[in-house]
Formats: sequence, structure tokens, C-alpha cells
Amino acid sequence: MLLNLLVVGAIGVAVYLGWLRLRAQAPPAFAAGSADSSLDAISQNNPLEEESQPALPSLPNASESRYISRHATYFTLIPDRPATDVLTYTVKSGDTLFTIAERFNIQPATLLWGNYEVLQDNPHFLKPGQILNILPVNGTYYQWQEGDTIEKIAQFFKTNPQNIIEFSGNHIDLTKINEPNSGIEPGTWIVVPGGKRAIKDWGPPAITRKNPASARFYGSGSCGEVYEGAVGSGSFVWPTTERTISGYQYDPVIHPAIDIAGQIGNPIFAVDSGVVVYSGWSDFGYGYLLVIDHGNGWQSAYAHLNSIAAGCGVSVFRGGAIATLGNSGNSTGPHLHFELIYNGAKVNPLDFIQ
Repeated sequence: MLLNLLVVGAIGVAVYLGWLRLRAQAPPAFAAGSADSSLDAISQNNPLEEESQPALPSLPNASESRYISRHATYFTLIPDRPATDVLTYTVKSGDTLFTIAERFNIQPATLLWGNYEVLQDNPHFLKPGQILNILPVNGTYYQWQEGDTIEKIAQFFKTNPQNIIEFSGNHIDLTKINEPNSGIEPGTWIVVPGGKRAIKDWGPPAITRKNPASARFYGSGSCGEVYEGAVGSGSFVWPTTERTISGYQYDPVIHPAIDIAGQIGNPIFAVDSGVVVYSGWSDFGYGYLLVIDHGNGWQSAYAHLNSIAAGCGVSVFRGGAIATLGNSGNSTGPHLHFELIYNGAKVNPLDFIQ
């Protein structure tokens, strides 16, 4: 009997010990919310950690339609062109001298100086399909002629001879500089870094009521008599209905005017009172052109017109309709090319018109 009790007791102890061992190996069960309570407790024990870890916004549910996966971003690195190469660029619709110059990080004047055969110093000659030279530096592009020397070319383009010699793209043989033509074969094109020259202004000259015949070379719209009439106040109104600058802004070197956007047929107004001293066609790319002399040192010019309502010698008054906006001459779209001239100098119209 005693033996049986000892066996039963041993079995009971073994079962109890086995139960304790299994209990120790089982993971603890947490009640709902107990994990958050533990993190809160940690944060309370470490306030500095709480301040350094701001709350993050919750991500949208992946099943929702507003969830967008992000594709990998790929970069194509285009190496800079060599600083000695003259590139070519085909003009596209919507291009202007300014946008092309900005794209290639050169001055607009450099585009004119590098492409006289195509543009002839006139930014309005720019058309889609033209192929332009893009110089690697600001300066001019020159085709070497018989009898030229580096000193002569540098003097003409107002730069230092060393700029031409040291520009490696010119491939000048230093051992032949003192030879005829400075050792450069006639017909060779060279870059003249820092070179500059005067740019021809194809816009109308200053035309006064006392000498309107001074523009007789400019086209059939020239007026040949001396006129008297209305005198301006020196205060100018906006010349058309729209106020958006289109294409070319004022640039004293290459575009001493502003181009104002609009639709064909929009009215054009006299910016101040005066007398018409040019009314008709221009042979220099500006199409139908009207010029008013305001009798006080000021003239205003309106180009690329569709129609003209004021002839030579007519007095016009501030704000009166004188023409309609058009696309005549060398123009890539309807706009008003507008100039203000004071004592012979073309000023920025935006500094004076209201």
C-alpha cells in the first residue's frame, strides 16, 4: 500500500513539473491594447525620445485607389559639349533668339554675330527649319579673308589678339603667325571670343514731320511732304487691347522694341496725339508699318499691321484707332511690334506707356 502511494506521488510530481516546464516555454498572451500601453510607458520613461520622433502620417490603405506606387527614377546624364566646338541647331516652331540663346547659355547677340548669312542681324528673320551656328563662347564668327591678320581681326571686333590665338578650337599654328594671313587658310571660319560689332537696326529710323522724306529708302509707305498738326502730351496709353508680351521683349542691342500678342484684326491705338509720317509697306521685314511723329521729340512705330486707317499727314489723337493688328512682313504669328523713339534713341516702351 505504501509502495502504491509513493508511485502515485512520484507520477503527480512529474506531471506537475512537466506542466510548469510547458508553461515557461509558451509565449505570453497580451490583452488587446497592451502593446500600445507598453510603448506609451517607454515614451513616458524617455520624454527626450518622444520629442525627437514626431508622429508620422499614416499611409493610405493599399486597397484604396488613391494609393500610388512610385516607379524608379532614372537619370540620363548628358555630358557638356567641348568648349571649342561650333554646333548647329535647327530652329523649331515657337523658338526666339532669346530662348535659343538661353538654351545654349550664350548671349542673343552672339547668335546674330554667328549667323549673319541666315539672319542678317534681324531677329525677325528667324524661321522654323533654319540651321544656326551655336558658338561655344560669346563672341563672333568670322570667315578668314586673303590679307587678314590676327591683329587686324582683333582690332575690328574690339577684342584682344590673344583671345583668338589661345582659343584651341581655331587650331592656329603658332609657328606661322608671322607668315601671310597669319598662317590661316582663306575661307576658314574662326571663333573670335569676346568679339563684338554693331548690329544693324532694321526698324524704322526716327522720322519727323519736318523731314518725313528721310524714310524714302524704307518702303512705299514713306511720306514726302512737311506736315503740321496735332502735338502730343508726352503721356502714352497702351497701343492695343491685349497686354501680353509675345516673343521678343525690349533689348537695346538686338530688339529695341516690344512685341505685343493679339489676334488679327485687334484694334491698334495711337499712344499719343501726333501726325502720321509713314503709312504703308516696309521693305525691311516689318510689313505694313505706321509711324507717328508727336511733335515733341517723340515718335511711335507700329509694325506687322493687317490694315492701316490713317494716311500720311493725318493728325491722330491719343487713344484713337489707327490700324489693326496683323501678321505682315517677316512675322511668325500675329502680334504688334511697337517702338518708342525719343530724340532719335529707341527707348524701352514699358518704361513710358501706361
